[in-house]
Amino acid sequence: MATALLLLALAQGAQCSPEAIALMKTATERAALFDLAGAVQRMQAAAKSGCADALLPALYLRGWIAARDAYRVGGSPESLRQVSQSIATMQETLGKSGQPQIAALVLQAAAAAAQSERDELALMIDYAVQLEDRNLTAKLPALPMITAHEAAGDLWLQVYRYDDARRAYMKAAERIGVTPRITLGLARLAVRIEAVATACKQYQSLVTSWKGSGPEPPELAEARTFLMNAACQTPR
Repeated sequence: MATALLLLALAQGAQCSPEAIALMKTATERAALFDLAGAVQRMQAAAKSGCADALLPALYLRGWIAARDAYRVGGSPESLRQVSQSIATMQETLGKSGQPQIAALVLQAAAAAAQSERDELALMIDYAVQLEDRNLTAKLPALPMITAHEAAGDLWLQVYRYDDARRAYMKAAERIGVTPRITLGLARLAVRIEAVATACKQYQSLVTSWKGSGPEPPELAEARTFLMNAACQTPR
């Protein structure tokens, strides 16, 4: 499906209609609110309409979601097939340098994390962050929706490497600014290491800064539930 989507968009040309641009904008907003399924659905719709600019985000986010799903079932080769397909399609159609290279590295790191292959994860995500850092210094954009810097924190947290996760999130905050994903990651990290006061602070920051409307995602419910902890109610 991913390859067909790419070929269709490329055949129709790179021009993005106002409708496709609106879909991409909404997709980015949905991703910021942790609605990755809604984001990828809109990016795919934009790509199918002939907007080549939506191809990389659509493939990248599809691969990321697939890798996270694969982790939940042990990272079997079958569960990682969609990740491999996303990487292959990006490389074959969009090239192996620039943004496609960084996105492929992040997905390879996510696949390694799904299998708890920490050495391979380190190799891939460190290089992805290095390349993205170079782009940011050159005033070029980071990866869309989930930057390599944010992904590094999420993946290290996933494999219980807490010091690495903290360093990754702090660097991400420095390089791209504090995002809801970084705040959530720091809150979850604090919970894992039983730093309750820090967890209260980060979850409260997430709730206070929340700008979403409509039904709240599970991540926000998670924050509100944790803030009911007696320790979060005690003046510090």
